[in-house]
This record gives sequence, C-alpha cells and structure tokens, in this order.
Amino acid sequence: MTEKILILDFGSQYTQLIARAVREANVYCEIIPYHKSFSIDNSLKGIILSGSPFSVNEDKAPTVDIPSFIKQLPVLGVCYGAQLTAKEFGGRVDKSNKREYGRAKLEKIKEDILLTDVYNNSQVWMSHSDSIVSLPDGFEILATTESIPVAAFKQSTVLGKSSTDFPLYGLQFHPEVYHSTEGKKIIKNFLVNICGCSQNWTPASFVHETVAQLKKQIGDAQVIMALSGGVDSTVAATLISKAIGKNLHGIFVDNGVLRKDEFEQVLETYKQLDLNVTGIDSKELFYKELAGHSDPETKRKIIGKLFIDVFQQEAQKVAGVKFLGQGTIYPDVIESVSVHGPSQTIKSHHNVGGLPDTMHLDLVEPLRSLFKDEVRKVGLELGIPVDMIQRHPFPGPGLAIRILGDITKEKVAMLQEADHIYINGLKESGLYEKVWQAGTILLPVKSVGVMGDERTYEFTVALRAVTSVDGMTADWAHLPYEFLANISNEIINNVRGINRVVYDISSKPPATIEWE
Repeated sequence: MTEKILILDFGSQYTQLIARAVREANVYCEIIPYHKSFSIDNSLKGIILSGSPFSVNEDKAPTVDIPSFIKQLPVLGVCYGAQLTAKEFGGRVDKSNKREYGRAKLEKIKEDILLTDVYNNSQVWMSHSDSIVSLPDGFEILATTESIPVAAFKQSTVLGKSSTDFPLYGLQFHPEVYHSTEGKKIIKNFLVNICGCSQNWTPASFVHETVAQLKKQIGDAQVIMALSGGVDSTVAATLISKAIGKNLHGIFVDNGVLRKDEFEQVLETYKQLDLNVTGIDSKELFYKELAGHSDPETKRKIIGKLFIDVFQQEAQKVAGVKFLGQGTIYPDVIESVSVHGPSQTIKSHHNVGGLPDTMHLDLVEPLRSLFKDEVRKVGLELGIPVDMIQRHPFPGPGLAIRILGDITKEKVAMLQEADHIYINGLKESGLYEKVWQAGTILLPVKSVGVMGDERTYEFTVALRAVTSVDGMTADWAHLPYEFLANISNEIINNVRGINRVVYDISSKPPATIEWE
C-alpha cells in the first residue's frame, strides 16, 4: 500500500507547490478541499494544512477539527494553517501592522527535528496579513523573524500535551516556495523525521503499481484511445499497453494542421514502442471543412467535431471496446476551494471532448495522479525517447490557431516549413530545453520587401518563445539576437511566401501564449 500525505486546501495559490515539494521527496500526496470528508487508514502518514486568502478571524473562516487529527496523525499547518492551529487551541491571531509579504530571515530559537540541518538566518518567504500574537498554553516557539514573534512553533512535549497526541507543528512562512531556501528541507524533515515516511514513491514504483492496477481494472476488455503525439497521451498509452498489450487500440488522426512530418515521425515512434496504433490521414476532410473560416473559436469547434466523427468511425471497427483511455493529469482533476465560500470548483478536462458521453465507455486514466514533470519522469522510466518526452506543449487545434485568418493547404505548408526551421534551430543551438514553449505564427498581413532586384509583397511570421513552470504565467524568452537574426534569414531565404519575421516580446499576463 502506497504511503500518503493529505494536503487540506484552504484556497491558497501555493497549495500545488506544497504537493510538488512533498512528491519531490518521493512521498505520494493528494490535495482535497478542507471541507471534504476523508478516511484515515494505515497508508495515511500525516496531514498538511495549506495557506488561504481568508483571515482566521472572519465569521465564516474555514476550519477543520485539528484536535481530532492529532489523535491519529502528525499535522503541519502552513501560514493560514498555522494561524488556525494557534487560534483553535486558544492562542491569539491579530491583524499585522502591515501586510508581511516577501523575504525574511528565520532565526532558530530552539533546535527541533523539524528544523534539522536548517541553517540559522536562512531566507523564508512571507505572505500574510495576520500574525500569531500569542501561542496557546502547551505550545512553544521554534523560530522567529525580525518582524514577527512566531515564525515556527510546535505543541510542546512538556507543557500540557496529551501523551496520546501526535506531533503538531505550525509555520507562519511558506516553505514550499522557491524563495524559502531551506523550505523543502523543512518539509522533508516533517515527512521523514516526524511522519516516518519511507520515501519509496518513485517513477519505477509508480509504473509497477499502475500496470498491476490496470491489469485488474481492464482484464480482457478492449481499450480505445486517441493519441496526439504529445507527452501525456503517449505515456498513458504506454502504461496501458504494458498492462494489456494489443488490447489497446490507439488512433492517431492527421488533421492537416500538425507540425512538419509529425504524422509519420510519431507513428514511427509508436511502432518502436510496440504500441498498437492506427494512423488516419484525414487532412483533406479537415481542409474542406475549415475552408473560409477565420474565427478562432469556429476553427476550434470544426476541428473538435471532425475529430470526434473520425475517431468514432474508427472506434466502431474495433469489437468489444469497454474502456476509453485518456491522458488526464492531476492539475486537471484537483478540486479547488472557491475564495468566496465553501463551494468548490472542479476543473473538468477530457483529452477527447465529448467522447465519454457519446460512446458510453468507462474511463482509464493512468496519469490522473501525476503532475506534468512527474509524467515526464515516468515516460523516461518506460523507455520513451527523450525527444518525445521533452516536447513542448502543442495546442489541440494545432497550426489552425497559429494561422491567423482562414486555413488553406498552402498556408499550412508555409507555416510548417517556417516553424520547422525555428524549432530545429532552437534544438541545434541548445535553446530548446531552456524554453517552455515555442512556435511560429502566420499573420494575416502582407508587407513590402525586396529580394534580388524584385519587389515582393508577402506574409509575415511571428516567432514566439516563453519560459514558464506550468503555463499559467509565462515570460517571453530572451533568445540571443544572433540566433534570432539567423533564424529570420533562414526562414526568409528558404520559405517562399514569407518576407518578414518578427519576435513576440509579450508576457502572460497580459498576453496569452498562443495568439488565438
């Protein structure tokens, strides 16, 4: 049975970072809303209470029964979780004189296993408007900062603590963020020294356990799955294939707006991975339906509907299908707490929109517990080629939303060539892995140029490259001028129909990564 840490989410923007820090220590964890009921069994080793935009002194501030938790498990409160702990046991939490946000130095007052090997005066990150003014009886301060008296604390083993209680700790700062330089060490201390986690949750153990679960779930049934050539669907399909072999039927559709030679290259990789995949060349069908449509949402809908039609048509050729495989990952299914109340928002996600409803199939989602970086690690463990694992994200509608305006075969071919030059250039220059996502956009404008002695009036492309962690925010990548100059020359000299190249230096927000 896999060991587990439970993170109770009070709506903090950093909750997923706590989960990532726990998993980086090779300990499995799950995030649930603070108000959701859960059962405690031998696999659960501890509980972490997240931060929150709420104040513990608000009338409808979210609460949980911490005294009952520590009768069964160790508990760590982070920021709001620490303030809630202090208040619930009789301490005092008040508004700070000013909002404390940013870097601070952590001064250790007392040595404790939570702070083992943590340097004194290490940098931590504060983000709170309330402060713990006084601790409850039976609690003691472990660390402070220049501006707050209680930065870390625990329920004392000496003062008034029941001998049956498990350890209870609180941190006023955020150990999970990058700016808390020793923060992940503190989290690891909680996991290992206090919760007794064995740190055995690795990509290899995940593959072993997941393949066994898939065999049990699917049995002798047939699974149908749409593949895109992307990381998530490829890793999910490989896991399923390891469990059921040729009973997995993959379908890879060429919608006419893939990258240059992508259809053939991806099919060859699937063949090397021994995946049972059928390639469907539907380019002409998609070009016909897309003709004359410039609105990006219309283009998306046309591609989505056609894809479902093609997929269903192919799926009907496979007898005895009971399951639909999907590459859904953890951020798509985490239940998040609404800042405005106890209601919760569930972000729904399907790699193949509409298919579960129309085909009446049960879902198989082997990656639904993993973050993106974990999916890549599992992919490498499975032996999937590095170049496929490290591929940049690519939009579902493909080049259709990187061609601003209507879609024609000629425009697609032009953009494929320009994008191929750009992406290959990034790889050859060692820049590809330093960029989170890159792509080329064909603009719906023409401009005057001169080639040789002739005047030209041709298209413009925009190069886009961003750095990011998860795509929620992104900064434009500061690519070297010499590199951009070389790529511009190569595109203009080799792609007929393009005579101007520009570089997008917009960040997200306010811009988006894709233009449409």
